[in-house]
Amino acid sequence: MQAQDIMIKQIYKVRESDTVKSVVQKLIDHRIGGMPVVNDRNEIVAYVSDGDIMRYIGKHEDLVIDSLYYSIVLKGDNDEFEERMQKLLNLSVLEIAKRKVITVSWDEDIEVIAAILGKKQIKKLPVERNGVLAGIISRGDVIRHSFKAL
Repeated sequence: MQAQDIMIKQIYKVRESDTVKSVVQKLIDHRIGGMPVVNDRNEIVAYVSDGDIMRYIGKHEDLVIDSLYYSIVLKGDNDEFEERMQKLLNLSVLEIAKRKVITVSWDEDIEVIAAILGKKQIKKLPVERNGVLAGIISRGDVIRHSFKAL
């Protein structure tokens, strides 16, 4: 079984020129946790997830380890939460998205896909065909198709 056999072809994606506001709206509307960022040629240039947004919402933290307990030292600006949210919504998606995107080819075997998802601890893999976004595969897709015959 190959990526093309199990990939979801209806792909939620955002353009590299979009703002975080449009990303958040799509995440909410479609109840998803992330999506590819593409250019005008539908080539994958980044991947944005709810985790990228969470990192911006939360203040930056450094873990300080003491022999008796752990303590967290908050570092970051003193902006009010609402101000940070407004700043976040107006950012370009590329300011928070991951630029190094792991992808698979549309003819990749399901065993390789499962290994990548497991080893890299990621939830979804964009699928490319001839250098452009063709689909997306989640861990759930792999599990459903792997055990379909049982």
